[in-house]
Amino acid sequence: MAVARIAEMIAVLMALAILGAPASGQLPRTTAFQTKEGPSSTPMATGFFILGDSSVDCGDNTLFYPLLHNNLSLLPCDNESDHTLLPHFLAAKMGLPRTPTFYGQNATIQGLLSGLNFGSAMATILLMNPSSPNFQSLNQQLRQVIDTIQLLQLQLGQSTANQYVKSSIFYLSFGKDDYIHFLSNTTTYPIRPKDNGHTFARILVDQMVEVMRDLYDANVRKIICMGILPLGCAPRTVFEWRSAMMREIHRSGCISEVNQLIFEYNKLLKEKIVDLSMELPQLYITYCDIYQSMTEILAKPRSYGFVDARSACCGLGWLGAGVGCLSMSMACSHSSSHVWWDLYNPTKAVNSLLADSAWSGHPFTDLCYPMTVEDLVYAS
Repeated sequence: MAVARIAEMIAVLMALAILGAPASGQLPRTTAFQTKEGPSSTPMATGFFILGDSSVDCGDNTLFYPLLHNNLSLLPCDNESDHTLLPHFLAAKMGLPRTPTFYGQNATIQGLLSGLNFGSAMATILLMNPSSPNFQSLNQQLRQVIDTIQLLQLQLGQSTANQYVKSSIFYLSFGKDDYIHFLSNTTTYPIRPKDNGHTFARILVDQMVEVMRDLYDANVRKIICMGILPLGCAPRTVFEWRSAMMREIHRSGCISEVNQLIFEYNKLLKEKIVDLSMELPQLYITYCDIYQSMTEILAKPRSYGFVDARSACCGLGWLGAGVGCLSMSMACSHSSSHVWWDLYNPTKAVNSLLADSAWSGHPFTDLCYPMTVEDLVYAS
């Protein structure tokens, strides 16, 4: 953990040392943004800041990930191009470049103002035990966000920085890795499967809501909060369940007991977000339920252009889930025909569909509530 904190401090100090401070109260010119009326040099979403787990990070922002990925994928992304994950697609729709990672930022004011990706593959909502490897938990990423906002205030002046933060989009996608640890009885995880599933969901959701409050106190006004995908259908979950239970899997190909846990978490998270939006009227927040949309894809894969809805494109063993994706040479020849890229993550093609729906409400009309991401961007 000390190594990670030192790296955080170095990243911030590098930015402080290298950033050219503009005149106080002035924002540098930013990337052109495609508004509803046409191209504009003044984007309505000035920046895109991402917090999350492997749903937002391919391992690029996880210190020593190649050494600490355990039995998971060394390549957790369908990395045929820069745009493979859902937030990558959304950044492009906002007219912004791919969001640089916190540890990979180029330490220029121009680069910083397009946003940062604080996400870390295998990150969890709850802090892992001190003896475990550090995968930048939710609160650790929040600390990096606050440090970055303070840096912007120093560079731009408090008023201009606050204006910039208020018009930026903040994206949160957590929980998947908490449930992976919870279900696998990982010894370094603070809560074990013997704990009640409802209690576990409540603890996670309370942590998420608390962080959203902290972001609001830091002048964040636009938040996208993602639910968890149907983890009970992921190749690795099915593989481990079959191995542990020594019985055949339901014809749906999913583990209903696991999906029920995820469904309960998502339901509670949505309810708390609705309450939070009523409590904080200046907050624009949308909850995106990828669980229901992915369930639809898994139930009718050919309707959405997929051939294989059960096995991983990149991996070895039954369902491609015995060993994660360690090399691109292990990948199938056409990832676009698969729903799952590796043990727990969907392919680029699935993420593209989900991003389209999150942005505009098509093809899945109810993915985001109470507004689409496009509406969130233009909200004022």
